[in-house]
Amino acid sequence: MILFSDTAKETKQPAMSTAADAKAEQFELDNGTIRVTLTNYGAAIISLYVPDKHGKVADVVLGFDSIEAYVKDNAPYFGCIVGRVANRIKQGKFNLNRVEYTLPINNGPNSLHGGNKGFDKVVWGVVERKDGEQPSITFKYESHDGEEGYPGDVIVTATYILTSSKTMRLDMEAVPKNKTTPINLAQHTYWNLAGHNSGNVLEHLVQISGSQITPVDENSIPTGELLPVKGTAFDFTSEKKVGSSIREVPGLGYDHNYVLDSGEKKEGLKHVAKVKDPSSSRVLNLWSDSPGVQFYTANYVNGVAGKGGAVYEKHSGLCLETQGFPNAINQPNFPSIVVLPGDKYKHSMLFEFSAE
Repeated sequence: MILFSDTAKETKQPAMSTAADAKAEQFELDNGTIRVTLTNYGAAIISLYVPDKHGKVADVVLGFDSIEAYVKDNAPYFGCIVGRVANRIKQGKFNLNRVEYTLPINNGPNSLHGGNKGFDKVVWGVVERKDGEQPSITFKYESHDGEEGYPGDVIVTATYILTSSKTMRLDMEAVPKNKTTPINLAQHTYWNLAGHNSGNVLEHLVQISGSQITPVDENSIPTGELLPVKGTAFDFTSEKKVGSSIREVPGLGYDHNYVLDSGEKKEGLKHVAKVKDPSSSRVLNLWSDSPGVQFYTANYVNGVAGKGGAVYEKHSGLCLETQGFPNAINQPNFPSIVVLPGDKYKHSMLFEFSAE
């Protein structure tokens, strides 16, 4: 494990490992207030410790004790970056430049989160580390032409950086080398601000800066419409409890893409959501430059053996996966996720922690 000291002089470390020779390891970023443990397996967040209003620190993300558990079976996608295309692609098919591509089917009739072996199930290289007041780590993965059915070679990087005592930023970039391809990365951390082992999040208060959702069919594929949330169970435009309307949602809970409004901004990123745990007063504000966010309430987490003997059940965490819209590659009216060779896909997230 590598510790990044908040007192050390900031230094730029030499390149460490490429994905070709990398092995799955743990790394730690610590600025004295936020402490996050990561692994280059899936570029995942394993733990993230932040204080409550009394200064009491807790780990607020769901996960496993060992890297081996992530490698063996991270079925819920705890903490990882998913791709080449996050979320669902209808029937695992799309047409691009008059070629039909077929992807692995791994979620009902659809292809989910990049297929059977998406970016969450590979070892990324560690190409840069910095310590000092803004400790950071950069992971890199080279995805090859035909991998999980997708066209072209793509170089992907993800940089986690503790930008202040209250903030962590994630910058994701991807550059296709030789073919046009869809790219849509998402960070799949499950949050429980009361502590990862504290039970369900139904009492958490959530506000989402999205006044529309992309409604879905019986297979969780968007219909192509944009549905105003006002007056529905999906309305989080004002702060409300996760559990207040969850039983009115078809299925087991929330698993829907919100169309983000262009409102308040920070560091060039628009506000996505605010989450507050009333018991600890911990608050997470999320900012991003993506067009949408998937709000997911851990509907399919069922008896998962997690960290420190915790057993995670349904609604034990919530995900705010900023993203392009689901199945956008097959919906011409959705923002495009197609990236041309040499162009750069960019997706940033800012996680701001506080207590109130």
